[in-house]
Amino acid sequence: MAEQLPYKPRPGEIPTDPGVYRFRDAQGRVLYVGKAKNLRQRLSNYFAPLRTLHERTRRMVTTAASVEWTVVPTDVDSLQLEYMWIKEFDPPFNVRYKDDKSYPFMAITLSDEAPRVIVTRNRRIPGAKYFGPYPKVWAVHDTIDLMIKVFPIRTCSDASYRKAMQTGRPCFPGQIGKCGGPCSMKVSIAEHRAMVDDFIAFMEGGDERFTRDLTRRMHEASAAMDYESAAKYRDQLASIDAVLGRSALVLPQDEDADLFGIAEDELSAAIQHFVIRGGRVRGVRASTLDKEIDISGAELVDQILQRTYGEASGEQVPRRVLVPALPDDAAELEEWLRARRGKKVEIAVAQRGQRAELMRNATLNAQQALIRHKTRRSSDYSTRTQALTDLQDALGLDDAPLRIECFDISHLGGTNVVASMVVFEDGLPRKDQYRSFNIAETSDDTDSMYQVLRRRLAHIDAPEEVEATTVIAEAGDALGDAEDLVVTERRKPRFAYPPQLLIVDGGKPQVEAAARALRDAGRTGIGLCGIAKRLEELWLPGEEYPVILPRTSEALYLVQRLRDEAHRFAITHQRKRRKRDIASILGEVPGLGAARIKTLLRHFGSVAALRRAGSAEIQEVQGIGPALAEAIRAHLAGPSATLGSTDGFDSVLVGAGSDSDASLAPPTG
Repeated sequence: MAEQLPYKPRPGEIPTDPGVYRFRDAQGRVLYVGKAKNLRQRLSNYFAPLRTLHERTRRMVTTAASVEWTVVPTDVDSLQLEYMWIKEFDPPFNVRYKDDKSYPFMAITLSDEAPRVIVTRNRRIPGAKYFGPYPKVWAVHDTIDLMIKVFPIRTCSDASYRKAMQTGRPCFPGQIGKCGGPCSMKVSIAEHRAMVDDFIAFMEGGDERFTRDLTRRMHEASAAMDYESAAKYRDQLASIDAVLGRSALVLPQDEDADLFGIAEDELSAAIQHFVIRGGRVRGVRASTLDKEIDISGAELVDQILQRTYGEASGEQVPRRVLVPALPDDAAELEEWLRARRGKKVEIAVAQRGQRAELMRNATLNAQQALIRHKTRRSSDYSTRTQALTDLQDALGLDDAPLRIECFDISHLGGTNVVASMVVFEDGLPRKDQYRSFNIAETSDDTDSMYQVLRRRLAHIDAPEEVEATTVIAEAGDALGDAEDLVVTERRKPRFAYPPQLLIVDGGKPQVEAAARALRDAGRTGIGLCGIAKRLEELWLPGEEYPVILPRTSEALYLVQRLRDEAHRFAITHQRKRRKRDIASILGEVPGLGAARIKTLLRHFGSVAALRRAGSAEIQEVQGIGPALAEAIRAHLAGPSATLGSTDGFDSVLVGAGSDSDASLAPPTG
């Protein structure tokens, strides 16, 4: 592979000014658009020796045939130009949003003579006031149904409104109490406009004023023994409480912000966009994207904000934008957003208090959305079939790998070395056939991988295990007068099925160790590959360069899920083992039983905290006296309490090993 690209600009040719650059292929198609404060500095990263580039970046620059740039006066101008070009050219190597569905909004058509409230996905209605987006259409309808009980504004169609105003007969929604506009013949146009203003004020966060006012009216009507009016105000208060209950107060009441929770891996990202107005979450929008070029979390935030606010204006841009990481050009983004809003906009990281709590909630939702995005493909039979076919073609296998086994090594600073084996059949996990391995002695990861593969391969074609159950029928029962012996057999899940493909977590060294294990075991006809750390590379034994799965390949998602599941299962087993080890050490202290051990770990939270504690602190735990506290302290300080390195260990002791899938695993191999 050539180390330099033929279209690399000459030294000094690239300016040091801010600007926007475009990579094009031989046909002139724009492949990638980016911006830079210093064009020369940024583009030099793309023209570094190819072996040093990230694989997806290397794929992009080798596909391209030319690069061009446009110098702009300021960094803010580069933001605008980058956004325009991405929208115009839709470059294949820029961030690709997969969730392009439009979300429903609540809109009030303020440009109409009698504004009405509607549910719409159209963001371009002239003069409309929008609230949302909402995750579901029914959520908008439910909110409107509750709101018009308090603020009975128009809901009927324009045709119904015109007909009612011309004939003087109420519109049909008005006749059944579903429309309170002038077309219902109950209010004037001016009175209706005032109700519309109150509706908007409430939705923008001014709910306390209306609650106080309705409460006062209810009490006054009750005092005047006007119980019918009091009941009406009571029902309106109940509707307000129902609306507010759907959107709990999460920030100060004057807070107007957009909050972005992001979860990502090497290939994809999920975004949860919380729209907060008046301190309440007024809408949630979820989207996922594919990352074609390796970008940092801050760069991803930059791309998300450009996409979200590229066509926004006025109140669509909030006063504050809360993100998990600040982009490098945060100041320029703030100025860019200020030009759209007409007022100051702040971009900040939610670090503490209610904002941080809400960010954690949004991030958790994003993590769950990312998991759903990654596993959704496996639920469809045709998609799984395509993934297995893609993997067969990419690895040059004779048949589709209907049974795949993936292996991962996990250790703690070289100690507590364990391995996991997860099994996928027909593209779906077979958790009843997962296995875990303890490795007593090993020199490094490659030796661990060799040992585990030899142990696993030794069971191929072994006789199937059978459990025998004996039932003795006593004399005189339904089976007869004589004693009868009934033997039933229950077959255990097969560990002897040969896989079509073995996948190991690691690059070339781990693959070579696995290939050596296959040779030494005399096994042929089993495919083998390794997953590199960045996941887009599959290493085959004896090959100098890895196999790069296409970004759109279903096989890539299957391989990623296999790797993640093997890693999760290995970590779960290791945590259980550590917890068992420390429990056995504490169990050596006379007078310290399982209940007290559990209480100690729950009280101190970690073994490190327990080791640092003095006798007086240990005595604070219920059921621990002075003598027992001193015995615990002395025992943990002694050499018998050594578990190896504790880096990253203590924080996972309490509650470790509680993964719901772990119970499906057979005993350790």
